[in-house]
Amino acid sequence: MNPISPKYTILLNTIAVPLQLGLYKEGAKISALSLEGQTSEVLLQAVEKWLDSYAIEKCIYVNGPGSYMAIKLTYLMLRTLEMVKDIPFFGISAFGLNGGKPVKAMGNLYFTKEKETIMTKKFDEKVKQEFWLPDDLSALSFEEENMPHYILPAV
Repeated sequence: MNPISPKYTILLNTIAVPLQLGLYKEGAKISALSLEGQTSEVLLQAVEKWLDSYAIEKCIYVNGPGSYMAIKLTYLMLRTLEMVKDIPFFGISAFGLNGGKPVKAMGNLYFTKEKETIMTKKFDEKVKQEFWLPDDLSALSFEEENMPHYILPAV
């Protein structure tokens, strides 16, 4: 009789600086990485290492709001993995990994969430961006769909 292999999940927060990746075994965090550099240059290599070492059953990513380019690149990578390796992926809000605090948009504009509405708000002083990976995935609220939330502020 073969033992049941553990279920691994990757959580990607590519709007954080540095990028944050978490590896979870049956919902509990077992490893975390902070990656300096552009999403396009560092993300795929890090994810490939975990794909080669663990039986990944699903991925979770921050699908907005935040860096349009980082979200788009992450979505494309995960969509490709879903098609090629049959690994489903799910989206979560950036506000779920920062305690609901404002998320950098551009310049002195930040995304804020009031009730269920996301909008941009101008702040005179820089708002410190702090994100964290939860110790357990059960604390997360998943989006109904995995599509990116491209919320672009008016220029």
